[in-house]
Amino acid sequence: MTRVEFITGAIDWNAVSAVSQLVGSIAVVLSVLYLALQVHRSTRVAKLATQDAAATALRDVTKPLMENAELERIWRIGLEDVGALSVEERARFFHASYQFLKAFETIHFHYVYGLMDRQLWEGWQGLLRHYIFASGMAHYWKVRPDVFSERFRNFVNSLEPPEDQRTVGTLFGGELK
Repeated sequence: MTRVEFITGAIDWNAVSAVSQLVGSIAVVLSVLYLALQVHRSTRVAKLATQDAAATALRDVTKPLMENAELERIWRIGLEDVGALSVEERARFFHASYQFLKAFETIHFHYVYGLMDRQLWEGWQGLLRHYIFASGMAHYWKVRPDVFSERFRNFVNSLEPPEDQRTVGTLFGGELK
């Protein structure tokens, strides 16, 4: 037997094939696990970004109210008695109400699609309950629900009023008049 015959005769090609298939299978499993880990991390980052975007959206709506005393007055009075506002002020209140509720619609959308932590969502929902049942906001909602998605309309219509409703219009009693 020559040396080449000895070497090639000693190799079991079936065994070599089985080992290479095993190594290939292990590599595929490790790749899938790595991808799953990356997707999990990416999903977590997306959730955090979404939660931050929700807070930013509502801050963007309320920031002008903090910076402009006239807008704050319109918002505060309009929440509790939209009839006490002039026609121009009511229009401004309606614009602010639309933006406020659109921010909440987006926040609700993120929650429905699993991009928002349940505990954070419960805080947002609690805040919305206080505002949606304020008489001025309730009036806006009655007049303009069609500018919101059916899913959000169903959600808002299912809400129960809080036991002790508080908005910036009622939070401080008569102190802000």
